[in-house]
Amino acid sequence: MADRFDCDNCKESLYGRKYIQSDDNPYCIPCYDSLFSNTCDECKELIAHDARELFYEDRHYHEHCFRCFRCDRSLADEPFTSQDDALLCNDCYCNEFSSKCVACDKIVMPGTRKLEYAGSTWHEGCFICHSCEQPIGSKSFIPDKDEHYCVPCYEDKFAPRCTRCKQTLAKGGVTYRDEPWHKECFVCTGCKMQLAGQHFTSRDESPFCLKCFGSLYAKKCEACNKPITGFGGGKYISFEDRQWHQPCFTCSQCSVSLVGAGFFPDGDRILCRDCNSNR
Repeated sequence: MADRFDCDNCKESLYGRKYIQSDDNPYCIPCYDSLFSNTCDECKELIAHDARELFYEDRHYHEHCFRCFRCDRSLADEPFTSQDDALLCNDCYCNEFSSKCVACDKIVMPGTRKLEYAGSTWHEGCFICHSCEQPIGSKSFIPDKDEHYCVPCYEDKFAPRCTRCKQTLAKGGVTYRDEPWHKECFVCTGCKMQLAGQHFTSRDESPFCLKCFGSLYAKKCEACNKPITGFGGGKYISFEDRQWHQPCFTCSQCSVSLVGAGFFPDGDRILCRDCNSNR
């Protein structure tokens, strides 16, 4: 009598029948499928041993059940993504969730290089300078209303130009007589010292530092022969064609201050009342 060869589960004979060995135990096909096959997450039916099974994030599918949630196309050999546990082909995902390029109005596909600014999205190659029409890429740019410029084009088109050197002022600078200057270009007409942040004055619309202006144009004090500029709150006395610094306006004989007092001219000298009386 032949040895028995039965299914380990249902105990029915396996002679002349197909079977599957698992953990050294034989099973008939129906028992094997019921015991070991996974359940399709879509149709909830068992995935038979001879069916192509697809697996994604702890979920199992028949090949024919692994389809796009929107258009129902098979995803078995297609790129796909998952959104809220729903499987979507790339086309449906892009149409529903991806941004559109504001320049060409086409979908910006996931994984492609893009640029986002002020709530809008561009393909990297579509984000171009409004002037030279070259891609801006990762370079700096300057927005102007709805247009975008690379820095060289913006400076050439909009930036003010220095009154002296005629080059663009990208930032900073000073304004003199409503005209823009680079700080390094705004210098004293006499000594060429930079005037930005310094006290200065002008002569015939040309800027001068106080020292040069005093040396070149200011009248000289009759007493000390130094320039009288009147800058910085300095006061001076003027009599006929002569001027004095206020501290220098003293009696030529006794040196008493004559500011606010009567005085008497005596040739090139000025005298207080007492010295004039004692002559």
